[in-house]
Amino acid sequence: MKPVARKIGIIGHGAIGARVAADVAAGKVAGASLEGIVSRSPVPNAPAARLDMAEALERCDVLVECAGQEALAEHGEAVLSAGVDLLATSLGALADPDLSGRLSAAGPGRLFLTSGSIGGLDLLASGARATGYDAVKITTTKLPASLVQPWMDEKEEDRIRNTAVPLEIYQGPADQATRLFPKSLNVAAAVALAVADWGVDVSVRVDPAARLTTHVIEAAGNSGTYRFEICNQVSPQNPRTSGIVPFAVLRSLELIVGARGGII
Repeated sequence: MKPVARKIGIIGHGAIGARVAADVAAGKVAGASLEGIVSRSPVPNAPAARLDMAEALERCDVLVECAGQEALAEHGEAVLSAGVDLLATSLGALADPDLSGRLSAAGPGRLFLTSGSIGGLDLLASGARATGYDAVKITTTKLPASLVQPWMDEKEEDRIRNTAVPLEIYQGPADQATRLFPKSLNVAAAVALAVADWGVDVSVRVDPAARLTTHVIEAAGNSGTYRFEICNQVSPQNPRTSGIVPFAVLRSLELIVGARGGII
């Protein structure tokens, strides 16, 4: 007997959510069917019905959050408490210990986290479980305009936008980094979650000559010394994110709903 496809809802229809929704609707995720899109505003040319959150909790088996930290904070607990599985992309929201604790305690729905635009998290998590690390650092380099933030004053904005050379604009722990750059540093949150330490050292750099978004992850401990360098093409729809992210979400979703096994 052919298994019944799990009904998927997508929260958000931006650069990430639109591609995820389109591929699920096109049958490109084995074991999944697109039930609807959760959005406060109309979604032109959407491949499925627009749902409010109450409708989504009634009709969906899995919700995929592609709408930012505020959406995860607002809806995460209710989704899990309704018995709906939740795949989150906005990992920076989990830097809030109160939210993280409430989501960990909620259920019977399960919370899944996608790896997003970086790799190596499986090895980092294994090393953290084995012996822990003496030091973990992630250095992220992006084009200047993608890292300008609303909290910056005019002088800092000008310094970033007009730099002719690479420039470090932040150095500090991952929890603070994800609050200051909420749409740009889910990678820092992913590393912090993998090693169970929000004190991971984060360096944020702008480079006007950067063709790619670069993340360099370094970790050292008794289990070994690791260094990963990831260079991603920027999303054409949203320069704050990498083009690979929707496909990481789709891979994660297929592992959650699929009948087949695979590398996890």
